[in-house]
Amino acid sequence: MDLKETDILGEKIGEHWYYQSKAKAVKNLLSNINTSTILDVGAGSGFFSKHLLAHSAAKEAWCVDISYAHDSDSSEAGKPVHFRRSIDSSNADLVLLMDVLEHVDDDVGLLTDYVSKVAKGTYFLISVPAFKFLWSEHDVFLEHKRRYRLSQIENVAQSSGLTVKHGAYYFGAVFPIAATVRLVGNLFHKESTQPRSQLKMHQPMVNATLAALSNAELPLMKKNRLAGLTAFCLAVS
Repeated sequence: MDLKETDILGEKIGEHWYYQSKAKAVKNLLSNINTSTILDVGAGSGFFSKHLLAHSAAKEAWCVDISYAHDSDSSEAGKPVHFRRSIDSSNADLVLLMDVLEHVDDDVGLLTDYVSKVAKGTYFLISVPAFKFLWSEHDVFLEHKRRYRLSQIENVAQSSGLTVKHGAYYFGAVFPIAATVRLVGNLFHKESTQPRSQLKMHQPMVNATLAALSNAELPLMKKNRLAGLTAFCLAVS
């Protein structure tokens, strides 16, 4: 997760429809997996691992991000959270890479490196922004290198030594709205030396409506290989 977005939303990040719904999607995808220790790679604020600590039986989280000024320790729901700039190995049974791989030049290389740091049988949950045609100023602001089709992120996982268990798109219900906004915006967009984020806190009614649309698709999301704003890949080492 990107610290730039954390800076924009601040303490209200958990109220934003996108992060609120995405956290529920993560819990949905992991519903049949017993997790004790989480390794959250490119964790930023650790929003998703903290959510799992608060709403599941997970007992501990290690958040790794090169952007941290120094190593530190905290807690969530009475459970330890360790923030580290790097790690050499991990006993985690779940590795999260939430919107991380699109930031690096060598996505297979980064993922392979973390596969080598954990034991065989460790689950990996990966999310990436979907569809190249949705590229916008928002991607430039977040310093993305690419967006993915579902088959592409599954291929990255396989090339890194993982066995793909499941892949799905999410935010399909809001996909037509977002795609229209992005495409129209790109049509009239002028190059800027200071790209801006499209992320913002919406009016309560808009926020609630977008959250409701996203939550409504949760029961069917595991079957969605057609379209969405995010591509999820669940794999095992």
